Amino acid sequence: MTYALDPSALLSDFYISFWIPTAVLAAALAIKLPTIVRLWRDPLLRAVGGLLLLACAVFVFCSPSTIARVNAFVGVPNISAPWCYSLLTAFCGSCLLLIVAWRNGLSDRSAATRRAMRWLVSVYSGVIVALWVLFALADAPVERLKDLDTYYANTPFMREEIVLYLLAHTVAVLITSRLIWNWVRTDGLDAWLRWGLKLLGAGYVVNLIFDGAKLTAVVARWTGNDLDWLSTDLAPPVAAVSAILIAVGFILPHAGQYLHDRWRVRLAHRELRPLYLLMRTVSGNRVPFVLRATPELRLIRRETFIRDILLPLARHLDEDTRQRAYDRALGLGFNPDRARALAAAVAIQDAVEVKRRSPESEGTGDPDTTELLREIGAVSRALRRPELLQAVRGGPTEAPSMASAS
Repeated sequence: MTYALDPSALLSDFYISFWIPTAVLAAALAIKLPTIVRLWRDPLLRAVGGLLLLACAVFVFCSPSTIARVNAFVGVPNISAPWCYSLLTAFCGSCLLLIVAWRNGLSDRSAATRRAMRWLVSVYSGVIVALWVLFALADAPVERLKDLDTYYANTPFMREEIVLYLLAHTVAVLITSRLIWNWVRTDGLDAWLRWGLKLLGAGYVVNLIFDGAKLTAVVARWTGNDLDWLSTDLAPPVAAVSAILIAVGFILPHAGQYLHDRWRVRLAHRELRPLYLLMRTVSGNRVPFVLRATPELRLIRRETFIRDILLPLARHLDEDTRQRAYDRALGLGFNPDRARALAAAVAIQDAVEVKRRSPESEGTGDPDTTELLREIGAVSRALRRPELLQAVRGGPTEAPSMASAS
């Protein structure tokens, strides 16, 4: 019942510290930073870095504790107001600039694009200048750390300053959201980029709730009502959620692709294990262990080891055996690619056995190893299914069903 009468009591239970979105935004910046440094000449990457830095600054300087410190340091009550409003306005303008440049690409040097970007810079720079002028004209002697927007909602010049920054923020969020969601519907986007854009779009849509709460609270003050809880209790956690969504939206395309590539490399390394172990029985050696080797280097070293052993071993391959195994695999219903891999695995196993019985023999065959060396991954996967290999050999084991073979 208390919650129904006092929404601020309910919202206080869902308080999100400003340092949480700050940490997430800082993590996004840290993930992007190596790429930004490496490709510093790329203006889009520099813009992303600057945008994330601005977003971090917004939450650092809009924290009540930082607001109090800045006011005390400068010695002017509420000097943090135009400073925070300026950071937020600069962030909004940067978002628009980034989306326009990101969406159109560096190749778009049209006069319309350049004109739009110059217009954005001019308008949002003008808004920032106006914020400081209005604060200089206003009389705001009482320091307010959490409710400045509503406390000074009826104060001349402060009223205009508050409305100006909220309108600038709202317009930027609306345009950015529209651009992002139009982009999401574009065909041919990478899956990670599409999901990142969806999270960015969701973050900017949530920002509209922030603007709506702030504006409603301010208008309520103009009409003599008190809805301050919308500004002091609802807007801050909404802004925090929005920042987290935006940060994750920036992180996801980069981190997702990075993790996907790492998983692909590790999977390829793991899939080569059966063929690698089989080749070790031929050479008696192994790939030397290197503690600091990257996953890519370990994969390359394993591939090289397999090919170095497989190349001379190919002279012991029986092409008739491989052809018979291939024909049986096709007869069992396997597609040609899978049939070739199974047949090659059978032929390699036989060649290893021949080499084991006659270790000094150099072999007499002269097969074309181009395809075999290229498809070592498929051959290694085939070695994981001994029952299928037995079936394509034409042995006594009953051929497996296609359902179990897939």
